[in-house]
Amino acid sequence: MSDASTTRLYYDPYDTAIDDDPHPVWKRLRDEAPLYHNPKLDFYALSRWDDVEAALLDSDTYRSGRGTILDVIRANVPIPAGILLWEDPPLHDLHRGLLTRVFTPKRMNAIEALVRRHCASLLDARIDAGGFDVIEDFAVFVPMRTIGFPLGIPEEGQEAVRRGVDETLRMEEGGPRAIDPRSLADTHQMLSEYIEWRARHPSDDLMTQLLHAEIDDDGGRRRLTRTEVLGYTVMLAGAGNETAARLIGFTAQLLADHLAQRREIVHDRSLVPGAIEEVLRFDAPSPVQGRYAARAVAHHGRTVPKDSIVLLLNGSANRDERRFVDPDRFDIHRDGEGHLSFGYGLHFCLGAALARLEGRVALDEMLKRWPEWDVDYERAHKAHTTSVRGWASLPIRTKRA
Repeated sequence: MSDASTTRLYYDPYDTAIDDDPHPVWKRLRDEAPLYHNPKLDFYALSRWDDVEAALLDSDTYRSGRGTILDVIRANVPIPAGILLWEDPPLHDLHRGLLTRVFTPKRMNAIEALVRRHCASLLDARIDAGGFDVIEDFAVFVPMRTIGFPLGIPEEGQEAVRRGVDETLRMEEGGPRAIDPRSLADTHQMLSEYIEWRARHPSDDLMTQLLHAEIDDDGGRRRLTRTEVLGYTVMLAGAGNETAARLIGFTAQLLADHLAQRREIVHDRSLVPGAIEEVLRFDAPSPVQGRYAARAVAHHGRTVPKDSIVLLLNGSANRDERRFVDPDRFDIHRDGEGHLSFGYGLHFCLGAALARLEGRVALDEMLKRWPEWDVDYERAHKAHTTSVRGWASLPIRTKRA
């Protein structure tokens, strides 16, 4: 096997071997090609903190209106209304303002109690089993239940929606998997039926709020169309499913690998929020943000032509030696250094507080039951999707207090 430092520098987000551990390649990009061009897939990539942060802030140059996933941008297909991540101002600002009003502090407090009850129920079922799969038995169920009930999706439909959304993200070696149009249509049909039912039976949930929300449009006020409500519902139902599950998986894995730090948290739960922030920095669940260049722009003595696809590698920026001291060291005591795992600027993740809540509660509930666990790496394996990275299966062996 060749040492990575002696091989030709190559980065491809569809290469599953790279995706399993992209950090050595990202380090070489930062050092050798801070503006990288892949001629095969015809994209540019920025990997250093200063470049990624500045690009995330510059929404006039780096646009999201064609999507934020490489294959979606390349396809150059019309983007459905309501997918906030894939919108540019002024439409983005209009829709974000609406959703910001939906995620109120009161609703977030109610969601925390729900998350804790759900995590406790899932983990209590495994308490004497001697181990379980953190992803397949736990993490994949937390996000859909977390958003499903407040959104208004019945429990019996939540798992079907989760599977349908996840299917659209999965990829195969060399590129994204072709989406089964029937599966996608079935998911949209299911959600459309929930929306119509909720229109006839209003309740205190997000779907009802969306159905009655009004926005300014062409100088007047109007309610959202059913297409817009469906777009919002699909986005809310799917946006955090993969990322929150991978965050929980990375948390369990990293704290298994760093036993001393896990034991600190066992004895001082005030360290839990900082531990979640360090997990997010160390291994970002959503480490690549796609944009297209609305104008030609220069980086490191070279020009990115107008209309080029640019990948902003926030997962790489989080380990940039120019920003962090000893960035490849996992340290729950880092203070105030920050990370770009939720993006930055205009498209800062609207669900960041919700993802932090899920990660924090999941870790706290695991530690209540098992202060000790280790990973069965022989049976663990990574997931490969077009926008999210992390564990697909993470079996652990647990030890009761």
